[in-house]
Amino acid sequence: MLADGLEMRFWRAGSGPAVVLVHGLLGYSFSWRGVIPLLAQEREIFAPDMPGAGFSECLGGLDFRMIGAARRLLAFLDAAGIASCDLVGSSYGGSTAVMLAGLVPSRVRSLVLVSPANPWSKIGRKRLAVLKNPLVAFLFPTAARLARPLHKRSVRRMWGDPKLADQETLDGYVRPLIRRGVFEHAVNIVQTWHEDMAELESILPKIAGIPTLLVWGSKDRLVDMRSADIMSKRLPSARIAVMEGAGHLPYEENPEEFSRIVREFLRDVRSLYTAGPAR
Repeated sequence: MLADGLEMRFWRAGSGPAVVLVHGLLGYSFSWRGVIPLLAQEREIFAPDMPGAGFSECLGGLDFRMIGAARRLLAFLDAAGIASCDLVGSSYGGSTAVMLAGLVPSRVRSLVLVSPANPWSKIGRKRLAVLKNPLVAFLFPTAARLARPLHKRSVRRMWGDPKLADQETLDGYVRPLIRRGVFEHAVNIVQTWHEDMAELESILPKIAGIPTLLVWGSKDRLVDMRSADIMSKRLPSARIAVMEGAGHLPYEENPEEFSRIVREFLRDVRSLYTAGPAR
């Protein structure tokens, strides 16, 4: 499907109110394969590969700021005919979902943010600093494509129990990483990371009225779980759900529990929208 002139691949399943699943940095729609059939029992599910990732278009001129990602997600909603939706975003995809909600709050019924990248997580700051070095940024994409044996190790790190990441899963995550443009786009995103995080923080008061669920794995090694409390204070309507033993991708390790948590939240949200005025 073309969205704002960019070819985007996506999964679609089920019927009912639209739910859009947004993957994280260097991920793609493959991440959601375990929860799509479960959530599709009650909703119409859309899971795009964002441009610059997966098997969607990877152009060198993509706006790599977070606001650029949010605008591309909005273009996807327009192209798919989605007037309003519940947004489920993981990691950088969660931050993108927040940015979109700030741009067009009327298009977002609710937010489910799965360990979203945020200004208060201190994990990974040294890696970000290294990737901002111009020479490292230039060399990293080529070096990363050549270091394919290390890709699976990086994927395992996202699991609470790395042994649960089977070979099929590892192969699936690694498959699009050899495409030219994927690592380049990820490195470009890092260049404006701190500016994007500051903009994200400024947007939170604007979306405080949108029902929000924060989901974290208790063994997340990529985004500090303690930052969930800080985010929840800035989003008074937010709830927090912790999946014990799970890592950065809790929907991968336990899709049944994750889907149950999300479905219960979405039912509560729907009841808010369908309830009549107070007497």
